Amino acid sequence: MSNSIDPIELSRDLIRCQSVTPADGGALSVLEKTLSSLGFTCHRLSFSAENTPDVDNLYARYGSGAPNFCFAGHTDVVPVGDEGGWAIPPFEGRIEGDRLYGRGASDMKTAVAAFAVASQRFLAERGDSFTGSISFLITGDEEGPAINGTKKVLEWLTKQGEKLDACIVGEPTNPEQLGDMIKIGRRGSLVVDLSVRGVQGHSAYPHLADNPVTKLVKMLHVLDNTPLDNGNDHFQATTLAITTVDVDNPATNVTPAKAFARFNVRFNDEHTSESIIAWVKKTCDAISTDYDISVHITGESFLTPPGPLSDILSQAVKKSTGRTPELSTTGGTSDARFIKDYCPVAEFGMSGQTMHKTDENVPLADIKALTDIYQTVLEEYFKNP
Repeated sequence: MSNSIDPIELSRDLIRCQSVTPADGGALSVLEKTLSSLGFTCHRLSFSAENTPDVDNLYARYGSGAPNFCFAGHTDVVPVGDEGGWAIPPFEGRIEGDRLYGRGASDMKTAVAAFAVASQRFLAERGDSFTGSISFLITGDEEGPAINGTKKVLEWLTKQGEKLDACIVGEPTNPEQLGDMIKIGRRGSLVVDLSVRGVQGHSAYPHLADNPVTKLVKMLHVLDNTPLDNGNDHFQATTLAITTVDVDNPATNVTPAKAFARFNVRFNDEHTSESIIAWVKKTCDAISTDYDISVHITGESFLTPPGPLSDILSQAVKKSTGRTPELSTTGGTSDARFIKDYCPVAEFGMSGQTMHKTDENVPLADIKALTDIYQTVLEEYFKNP
């Protein structure tokens, strides 16, 4: 086994890579070099699709036996915005006081580094007695369209005969401080583009026209004011958020021929994307059939019921932080939505206080604590050699 790796220094090395999605910026090479030195077999996987950028990914595995415990994450980051607004350059990886600054510090290069170091420590302890497998599934496409990333790596694994038995995704799940929250599921999400047709006319003679704005407003009113459920034990209530309404009509004396709106539905496991779409159509049909819709489905809702994986993770979090984490399904989507079709999955990483923000940063103590948490998870998961 190679010399001990410092999770903070590995985090800094990753942050210094300008891996703004879909660019890799050398981040996967940094991780691949580290994991190779620990005895992992690494596969660099590049995938393509029409009208999307090519994306590099990494799958690395130590061991060949079962069970295979996987850490999934991403090395791509969101754009920095106005770099002049950063007090500390976003890709410097600077330590200031007791915190590490840089794009990806929270989301989620430090989690990737922490699990790599946790793996090294665990393997050093276990030695030749370890008969299972530890793997990394790391994409460069989580912050992008998520087409050429985790989903395609999982398909590749299936073709290779690889099986994942459990997975932790290192997303920054903690709202305030490390130990707050574990994600055991996510709401589904879909975006609806609603275009309503009408007949253009003079605004002084509305009876001679068919104003699509009126119909659209009625549709949106009903859609926005109809509760779909009250939530349940694991999920909050389904929500609908109107994100834009556009008519593109500069004239003050003309009613338009069309009107457009877009809205996002975040739905719990009492619904499917199919049932949500059917409800939207039924609601609109009751007002007018002169419309078209197109739907983009980001993911279905899912839940990994509380059980062995969340129990081990919760115990590890409490051991390191003294906090009992909430098991939650709140927030947006993550690549766990793809992994849930292959094995039990839970998400736990850094605090999300500064993710995607200017001067993104995390406490140095949290990097060390997260490494300890991940190491404990591996020790408990593989308790019986």
